[in-house]
Amino acid sequence: MDVRRCAIVVVQPTEQIRFELEGLLRGGDGLVRTLAWEALAPHLDAPVVLDATAQALLGSLSPSAWTTLEAEKACSPAMDLLIASRLVLTRGQDDDVAARDERLRATHWHPLAAVMHAFSRWEDVDAVRNMRESQIETASQMRRTLGAPPPHAAAAAAEAGLVPLPPQQSNDFDALLARRVTCRNFDVTRSLPLPLLSQMLQRAFGSSSCQREGDDLVFLKKNVPSGGGLHPVEAYVLVRNVEGLAAGMYLYRAQGHGLLPIDCPVAIDGDFVMSMVGQQHWFADAHVLVILAPRFNRTYWKYRQHGKSYRVVAMEAGHLSQTLYLAATDAGLGAFITAAINEKPIERALGLDTINEGVLAVCGFGWRASRMTTSELDPAGVIWNLEDRAG
Repeated sequence: MDVRRCAIVVVQPTEQIRFELEGLLRGGDGLVRTLAWEALAPHLDAPVVLDATAQALLGSLSPSAWTTLEAEKACSPAMDLLIASRLVLTRGQDDDVAARDERLRATHWHPLAAVMHAFSRWEDVDAVRNMRESQIETASQMRRTLGAPPPHAAAAAAEAGLVPLPPQQSNDFDALLARRVTCRNFDVTRSLPLPLLSQMLQRAFGSSSCQREGDDLVFLKKNVPSGGGLHPVEAYVLVRNVEGLAAGMYLYRAQGHGLLPIDCPVAIDGDFVMSMVGQQHWFADAHVLVILAPRFNRTYWKYRQHGKSYRVVAMEAGHLSQTLYLAATDAGLGAFITAAINEKPIERALGLDTINEGVLAVCGFGWRASRMTTSELDPAGVIWNLEDRAG
C-alpha cells in the first residue's frame, strides 16, 4: 500500500478541564484535567486526537512522496487511525476529503495561515449570549470582569519630549470622518432607494478601468488598494429592504456594475441573517448586508506559501469596509462591519469551495433609526443628541 501524509498538518498539545463533585468532596479542587495531542489539518472539519505512536508514524511520512508501507506498519492500529481520519492518504484514494487535500496542495496556502483560517471559522455561535454569560456586554462589565486593560496609548520613555504639531483648519473631509460612527440602529420602516444602493456598491466595490496582460491576466482598478493589484475579495450582497429589488442573495460584478442573483440552497430569511451575524440583532436589521468573501487562490497564485499573503487579503477587507463606511456616511446612511460571524453556514449558502474561498467579515448599511436603542460609540455626539438616546 502506497501512502503519504496530508499536505498540511499542525500538531498541538491540549488540555480539557471539567468539574467533578466527587473530587471536591475528597478534598481536591474538583477539576479533572485531560491532556492530549491534536492534529489540525485544514482539509478536515475537526481536530484528530493522536497517541504517541500515531504521532511518530505521521511524522515519518512524506507529504509529497508516496511511501510503500511494510506489512507490519500497514496493519498497525496507528496506521489504521491515520488512514481512517484522512491524515494519511492512500494512492488512488477517490473521495471528497482526498480531493480537498489535492486542492489544498494546488492553492499554495502558507501552512500556518491555512490552519488558522480553517479552525477559526464558526458555526452556531451566539456572540451576544457569549458576551452576556461572560459579563462583558458593557464597558463597565468589561472593566469589572476583565480588570484594567492595557493603556489606550503606547507608553514612551520620554513623554516630555513630545513635539507639538501645528493645528489644522478642518474641512469637509474632516467633517465626513467625524460622522463615521458604526451603526447599530437601523430604521426598518424605510426602504433604501435602488440608486443609493448602486452608488454604494460602485464606490466601495466597483471598478473604474482595467489593465490586461495577455488573454487571462486582468488587473481591475478599484477605489481600494489590494496586494499585487489582484483584488481577490468578492462582495456577496444580501438585500433585505431595497426599493425595486427582490430580497435575496446576489453577487456584485464590478465589471459591468450589476448584481447576479444567487440561487442558495437555504432560505435567505431573518433566521439566516441572525445566524450569519452571530445573533447580533442590531446588525440584522440593516437594509443591505455585504459578505466579504476572498478567493484565496487568486492572491496565492502570486504569493505562494508566503508568510504575509493571508495578512494581505485580510487588510483588503479592512480597506473595503472603511471605504463602505465613508460612502455610507457621505450618503447619510449608517454602516457596520463585524467579524463575529458564523462562516460555515454562509459558505454552504454561497456554495463556496472552502479551500480556495472563504468568508472574512460581513458589512452592512442602511438608514439610521431615529432613536438609539442599542449603544453606539459616539462620545462627541456627532450623530446622536442626548434626546435621541433611548433610556
